[in-house]
Amino acid sequence: MSTPQQSGETTTVIQQAVNENTDKRDVTGFLKRQLQQSLAFGTLVVLVVFFSIASPNFFTPSNIATVLLSTAVIGILALGTTFVIITGGIDLSLGTGMALCAVMTGVFITNWGLPVWIGVLGGIATGVLMGLINGVNVTFLRLPPFIATLAMMMIAGGLALVVSNVAPIYFSSSAPDFKKIALGVLIPGIPNAVLITAVLAIIAAIVLSKTLLGRYTFAIGSNEEATRLSGVDTRRWTILIYMFAGAFTGVAGIIIASRLDSAQPQIGTGYELQAIAAVIIGGTSLLGGRGSILGTVVGALIMSVLVNGLRIMSIQTEWQNIVVGVVVLLAVFFDSLRNRQRT
Repeated sequence: MSTPQQSGETTTVIQQAVNENTDKRDVTGFLKRQLQQSLAFGTLVVLVVFFSIASPNFFTPSNIATVLLSTAVIGILALGTTFVIITGGIDLSLGTGMALCAVMTGVFITNWGLPVWIGVLGGIATGVLMGLINGVNVTFLRLPPFIATLAMMMIAGGLALVVSNVAPIYFSSSAPDFKKIALGVLIPGIPNAVLITAVLAIIAAIVLSKTLLGRYTFAIGSNEEATRLSGVDTRRWTILIYMFAGAFTGVAGIIIASRLDSAQPQIGTGYELQAIAAVIIGGTSLLGGRGSILGTVVGALIMSVLVNGLRIMSIQTEWQNIVVGVVVLLAVFFDSLRNRQRT
């Protein structure tokens, strides 16, 4: 019969073994995340080199500025939805939601004659409201995120058309300086849209890694039931996560409206797929519990370079859609492989 001292020593040895095993898993997970980000960055470099060789018009200052401006919109949408996907959810309402936020900004500024800053806040509030509705539908109505956000995608698209009377809303007469939000230059050589994206990426990275919202985002995605049993109000935090993502959708709507100097009610179609693909390419798992802001930024750059490069090469629009669809398929496939390796 073992003595209490021997039992204690055995427990200590077992605990040490468990800790060592946990540390090894943590190191392995860290190395895999680093490898994923390195592969994504390598893919970005390969695409830039390829399109630069294929077309002399690609690697020019004007086209690089165009790529960065395109990345601003896709990147901001992707930053917000990174949080949603880490929870194990999805948001299909990004594109049409962005269009609705742009339209509502146009209504506030042009139709109602409100100051620009109020219109901007109204556009962001529209995105937050959509996030609130998505979060409530997912948590309290228990709708699958795919269905809840698909419904919001259709509703937002319809509302954008109804509110705008199926016509663009122009800012040139009511707010001639509105386009400076995206196209103005605070830092020489860097459009404001790119600067705003960089600032939002830093904010998102801090929130994801240093705050309760980020901590519970990972916890809900890893094991929502265990998180709930530990005393965390997962419903409330899930709603806050969707609202936080909705704020990014609102900002993206303002950026694209400022860039075009008009609110186009049909502009958002397809942006949700590019944003989600950017997140997955960047290493965020569709099953939840894993992701990074840096990876999302690299993924957004890959999507922008790919789309822009295809256009520079005069590839027909239908073939561009096919290529983007294949990229989305491959991103999800490799994410599935990573998840099977983890299990």
